[in-house]
Amino acid sequence: MSLQASFDPPPPPTPPGGHGLLVDKVVIVTAAAGTGIGSATARRCLEEGASVVLSDAHARRLAETAEQLVAETGGAVHAVPCDVTDEAQVQALYAAAVARFGRFDVAVHNAGLGGTVPLVDMTDAQWSTVLDITLTGTFRCTRAALTRLVPQGRGVIVNNASVLGWRAQPGQAHYAAAKAGVMALTRCAAAEAAPAGVRVNAVSPSLAEHPFLNRAIPDEDLAVLRRRELFGRGAETWEVANVIVFLASDYSSYMSGEVISVSSQHP
Repeated sequence: MSLQASFDPPPPPTPPGGHGLLVDKVVIVTAAAGTGIGSATARRCLEEGASVVLSDAHARRLAETAEQLVAETGGAVHAVPCDVTDEAQVQALYAAAVARFGRFDVAVHNAGLGGTVPLVDMTDAQWSTVLDITLTGTFRCTRAALTRLVPQGRGVIVNNASVLGWRAQPGQAHYAAAKAGVMALTRCAAAEAAPAGVRVNAVSPSLAEHPFLNRAIPDEDLAVLRRRELFGRGAETWEVANVIVFLASDYSSYMSGEVISVSSQHP
């Protein structure tokens, strides 16, 4: 019997405490409502000493998340609804962060939309919707952040990509193409921003577990994906958030144009 066949997945580890990695920083996090990577990132940033501007297209869930984070962490949280497909709302988000805190230091661009559709059945509308939110939305946010960070002469952008930007998976042509685009966008933005001292990187999660994951991926497909991970489970959202915090912090000061895989996948 192989080790993999008899493998009993261990439980996730306990989240680490804060270490002051983002003290006195102001961080914008998009798609931060609910229980996904965005809200986990906002929580980790608050635990590391940052003030956080939360954003999401769902105003009610955004307000609930902001209230919960304030209650749990006691940190400074400002919530600004924003649909990343609307340029005016994107510009208003970054302007609101500056109006509230005088500046921002980090922008985490997390908004994305998936779904499983075979390519031969995929409509133009399905393709365009995923590309507009996941890739073009990240472009709009990156552009808005850079127009403020470059004159500032410092700052960090962290975009959320996916291992599907590298790897093939049936039914994910639109999402994979969008995430590959996010990777390329990140590298090009980093090259342009480097002379101003602004860093741009991306994380590339494989499978991050949250309650709404099976809205995009059927349960039987999730089981297969979990078995592909060396730990026999998907990442906890805070495990992805930890890598985002590292990229946002001064501990990654020499890193720009990088796409960091947050994965334990095996061939």
